[in-house]
Amino acid sequence: MTTELFPQLSMPQVNPAGPQLAAAQAKRAQLNRDAVLSATPVRLLTMLYDRLMLDLARAEAAQVGENWPTASENLLHAQAIVDELTTSLDVTAWDGADGLLAVYTYVSNALIGANIHRDPARTRESIILLEPLRQAWHEAAGALTAPQSAPSSEGYRGVA
Repeated sequence: MTTELFPQLSMPQVNPAGPQLAAAQAKRAQLNRDAVLSATPVRLLTMLYDRLMLDLARAEAAQVGENWPTASENLLHAQAIVDELTTSLDVTAWDGADGLLAVYTYVSNALIGANIHRDPARTRESIILLEPLRQAWHEAAGALTAPQSAPSSEGYRGVA
């Protein structure tokens, strides 16, 4: 008698890596949550842009490969990030905010069109528009967190 003929007699197969993999994934998810919850507003903004660009790259690759469910999932997540960026933008804070709002609105509409019409060109256009913004936010964040210049010859905090 073989277990292939009588599957009810076979022993269940246990993947020993299964519980370890699940534990590792749970730990990674917790670390990601902790990173987001403890991030400064500047760091959170750069994290959003990084994830947005990752979603768009994945969506574009899925569209090119005609994997429409994956493309849609990534485009929807990208739309959610653009919506978050839009709602958190204070248009009264600086003169360029209206222009940034217009970019976000345009990209949001492009992503909807990319998803509905399965159009990788619209996804690519969104990447082209947003990548310079991602880089600029990273540069601005780096400038804020850059170490201060060396003390002058006057001594520490200007005291000789």
